[in-house]
Amino acid sequence: MSLPSLNTAARVVVKIGSALVVDADAAAPRVEWLDGVAADIAGLRARGIEVIVVSSGAIALARRALNLTQKKLRLEEKQAAASVGQIRLAQAWADALSRHGMIAAQLLLTPDDTEDRRRYLNARATLSTLLGLGAIPVINENDTVATAEIRFGDNDRLAARVAEMVQADQLILLSDIDGLYTADPRSNPDAEHLPVVAALTSEIEAMGGDPPPGYSSGGMRTKLVAARIATQSGCAMAIARGNLDHPLKALGDGARCTWFLASADARSARKRWIAGSLQPVGELIIDAGAARALASGSSLLPAGVRAIEGDFTRGDAVVVRGPDGVAVARGLSAYDAADARRIAGSKSDAIEAILGWRGRDEMIHRDDLVLL
Repeated sequence: MSLPSLNTAARVVVKIGSALVVDADAAAPRVEWLDGVAADIAGLRARGIEVIVVSSGAIALARRALNLTQKKLRLEEKQAAASVGQIRLAQAWADALSRHGMIAAQLLLTPDDTEDRRRYLNARATLSTLLGLGAIPVINENDTVATAEIRFGDNDRLAARVAEMVQADQLILLSDIDGLYTADPRSNPDAEHLPVVAALTSEIEAMGGDPPPGYSSGGMRTKLVAARIATQSGCAMAIARGNLDHPLKALGDGARCTWFLASADARSARKRWIAGSLQPVGELIIDAGAARALASGSSLLPAGVRAIEGDFTRGDAVVVRGPDGVAVARGLSAYDAADARRIAGSKSDAIEAILGWRGRDEMIHRDDLVLL
């Protein structure tokens, strides 16, 4: 099995966590380390490889300055710290990249920017234009406005959504560990390193552990969530050690990591967007017959829907669950929740009589549906 190589990529998204960007003792950017990463990016650019950076660190850079040194911050304190620290984070990246002849561009995203179709397309167009102009987009979550309920919560998933958005062929998660192990190597000396993951099975997903201590909000669990989003969109992903000088060069030279291979059944851009939706706003519970029909490639008809959960409008993303409660698909509902409840369990030719108007025959058309 041939593994991907960073040196042969066309477009790469690199995610870097707070623990790598920020010197925790000084509460300041790790200038020399950032300079090495910038040099690595310049090397990739010289080979014609486009690079997008997703960088954490804004909150960590502002905690001490704002005297927010307690372990756990309230939401409003995080937002205040983010507004101060983001300026410092952007400046650190601008300085590092400029020393190697590159221009940094800042983008702050929220989940709505990747889930609302119009905003998704606008963000993608901006990123494509920046890359075409030779700039290096540096992206972070917009923590100053995101609420606890509407946020990515970690930049692993944000990076995966960005990789899906720009159709990157590789996503690199720089971490304090050189990949995925069968168990936590910090506590289990028998843990084995996995150099390649061909498919995200339930056994692989069970290997995700608790987040590490310190500034990081991620951990292996969120990296595996990111891997599912990225690989389903046709993007390979690597978890590689970042706490060394020139980590991207080291990865290109063959440093140990774990590669998650891209799914063979790469989906259309629209279906990748539906599959990667982080916050479905409702659920449809279907019967066994409908579940079998979906598995064979059919649309979801009202007759197979047994229950509706949540409050959603036409076009919103919803989860489809089988009779056992297991999620089997995600899709865009053709009806709002109130009308969906009225027609659930009915044949399609009865929709007009029930609602008083003629809607679609399908609760979710197969073009708007992605199996999980």
